[in-house]
Amino acid sequence: MEYVTAAPHPRSEAADPARSGRRSLALALLCGALGAAVALLSTRQRWSEGTATVAGGAFPLTAKGSDVTGVPAALAIVGLAALVAVFAVRRAGRLAVSALLALSGAGIIAAALFGASDSSALDEKAAQASGDTSATVASLTHTAWPYAAAVGGALILLAGLLALRYGRLWPGMSGRYERGGTPQPRRRPRPVDPDRPEDMWKALDRGEDPTGMDPA
Repeated sequence: MEYVTAAPHPRSEAADPARSGRRSLALALLCGALGAAVALLSTRQRWSEGTATVAGGAFPLTAKGSDVTGVPAALAIVGLAALVAVFAVRRAGRLAVSALLALSGAGIIAAALFGASDSSALDEKAAQASGDTSATVASLTHTAWPYAAAVGGALILLAGLLALRYGRLWPGMSGRYERGGTPQPRRRPRPVDPDRPEDMWKALDRGEDPTGMDPA
């Protein structure tokens, strides 16, 4: 009688971490780049609008995200830099950079949600337009762009969490360069054996002279 075992194949077990690393890497890159782009774009859009009383009439005022707060744009740039730096460091350094990436996303979310109800930027513009330092904006309304910036921050936060969870499976930069930035010496090719035709063909493919003679 034959028995069927349900034991997994060793090769499939070894392939699972590599597959998870590739998928998480692709998702983190997509989320980080898209989140930074959304956050930067959102800060250039109109976040709030209202009116100020000037010479007995209503004067319309608008405020962009960069007028309300500069935190989302600054943290988006920090997040992009951290996303790239993840591949330049290893072990504890990668863990620290991944945490910085996640914190950048969390900071964008907090700043964007706080700016969604902030009126200080428009109040300052109302005071400048009316010449009265105590003037405030009236008919204040907000757009959806602060929440779009928060979504961008959430994507960056997700990229940071993926880096914290799967970063150890991701590849790093090439090890050809040492920590000091100087390139490591390349290995010299083995001498060509004239009695082995395959060695001579390989030397010719590399553009070398298999006879060892310098051209005249």
